[in-house]
Amino acid sequence: MNRQLSIIIFASRETEAELREALKNVPHLRVVAASDQMERAYAEIVHWRPSAVIISLDQHAEAGLMLCRQINSVCPETVAICASRNSSPDVILDSLRAGSKEFLRLPVNHDELTTVLNRVGELSTGEAQAAKKRGRVIAVFSNKGGSGTSFIASNLAIALGAPTVLVDLNLQAGSLDLFFGVKPKYSIVDLVENRERLDDQMLAGYLIPHSSKLSILAAPQDIEEADRLKPEQILETIDLLRTRFDYVVLDLPHTFDPLTIGALDHADDILLVLTLDILASRAAQRAITIFYRLGYDKQKIRLVLNRWSKQSDLELRHIERFLGERITCFLSDDYRTVVNSINMGRPLMTTPSQTPIVAEFKHLAALCGSPEESTAPATRRNLLSVIFNRNTGALKAPAAEETPSPVKLVAAKPR
Repeated sequence: MNRQLSIIIFASRETEAELREALKNVPHLRVVAASDQMERAYAEIVHWRPSAVIISLDQHAEAGLMLCRQINSVCPETVAICASRNSSPDVILDSLRAGSKEFLRLPVNHDELTTVLNRVGELSTGEAQAAKKRGRVIAVFSNKGGSGTSFIASNLAIALGAPTVLVDLNLQAGSLDLFFGVKPKYSIVDLVENRERLDDQMLAGYLIPHSSKLSILAAPQDIEEADRLKPEQILETIDLLRTRFDYVVLDLPHTFDPLTIGALDHADDILLVLTLDILASRAAQRAITIFYRLGYDKQKIRLVLNRWSKQSDLELRHIERFLGERITCFLSDDYRTVVNSINMGRPLMTTPSQTPIVAEFKHLAALCGSPEESTAPATRRNLLSVIFNRNTGALKAPAAEETPSPVKLVAAKPR
């Protein structure tokens, strides 16, 4: 076994010590994390995406089997290894049904351990090749309402021209179904609650097919249903979707809540939408400040100016100077065409319209890269402690020294 293996252990302290002792002299192997708490172990697995996870069934049998199922749903490239002092056929069968690829009897036998690890090396190499393509996650966001994020997300998802799922994360006020003129039977709530036993057929049943390349995951119609969802469950679902689609386009709410922060953190591209007015520019500047504080790569953030018009009272150079960033993409102001598209429930990109916006959306899609360029989520800092007050949960005001290029934004003189 020449390939470097990374291992996470889910076991009691005693069993963990036993496993570490058995693994310490194995070449090309590193134990990257261990825990006896399922939630912590799962978080470490999502973060590290290790070659394998050794799961003890002796003290936490049900939790261990559930962890197996989660690994197969969210990290299919990771090999689940169940371990137990009870190697009865029933225990082994239960582990296989939960998705375990190998079974290790305790106490550890050196020859058996070597065989299992060699098999892990073979499996993880194959799984890594199969999972090499991770769908690119594109988050469409504005921290000011009325900027046109849902319109942009809908048309961008079509313009990408590849297998794409459009996810409505406006859980309290979703509207993507109206943009496509459909009545959803299921929503993200159904998908999240059944994610552990999800297969391709079930997934297709929860999505709204729009074309051969685009599917839609609707927000719940009943607002109370949204209260059942936890941010970490939704983020797990996003990871699952990116293994099935080339692109996952997220239409986000206009607040920096835990769900939005987690989705932005998972995204490969953040399209920060603004319009050419002072209020929208101020909101965008605050968002950029928060992105800096979260440690996001500047290449991840793309500014999209919606309803662009050369006749605007504000000069573009004033906006860019105020934001400290260049505008990446411009979407022209064509009120009548856009409103007709929304009222008809037909996205602009599906109509024969020759408006410049069509070409501009194609340009925006090209800027969002390709699925092969997608990377796993970066190591997260303690995001909530960075931008949320620990005591009140309120958003902290940005520090003055962290504000990019603070200049006064003024209206340009009439031309």
